[in-house]
Amino acid sequence: MEILRNVSVLESPQTRASALAQAGWISFFAALTALGAQIEIPHQPIPFTLQTFFVLLSGAFLGARNGFMAQLLYITAGAIGLPVFSGASFGLVRLFGMTGGYLMGFPIAAALIGYLVTVRHGYIWTLIAMVFGLAVVFTLGTLYLNFTAIHNLGQAIVSGFLIFSWWDVLKLTAAAAIYNEFSKRYRKLPAV
Repeated sequence: MEILRNVSVLESPQTRASALAQAGWISFFAALTALGAQIEIPHQPIPFTLQTFFVLLSGAFLGARNGFMAQLLYITAGAIGLPVFSGASFGLVRLFGMTGGYLMGFPIAAALIGYLVTVRHGYIWTLIAMVFGLAVVFTLGTLYLNFTAIHNLGQAIVSGFLIFSWWDVLKLTAAAAIYNEFSKRYRKLPAV
């Protein structure tokens, strides 16, 4: 009887609706990240984009698992040929090119942020969670940039991290403020 009760819960309309809602939110944040990649200020070797803004928000709003899944969906879409990376680029060459470390850091950062915002609440804690998420993206991105292109860690830090500091402080404070205001007023998005 216990097994039958568990099976009926798994197949209930509420469970199907929740799964569909989660899939919708995951797809929505993957699409927002793709859109953010197209809002670009060209810069060499790494362009300025709004991708990380949506990575931060996906982790905070969707939680660890679904934030991870949203960013994994984004990366997979680009890897299979959809023009979702910056400059409407796509493919494995782009995924494993100079920006590959940043892209690979997106799911990890979203998962970390998603976990940390459940530990505590409030604007300052959300900022801290998002700083840790950005640290993951920039650490992986800078190290990978150094490995694939620059071969000078000091120069990689300048070109792959420090140049973005002012831009990411703006994105970080805006993302934390948006999440903090929404979390005060509305219930959480499906993250189970």
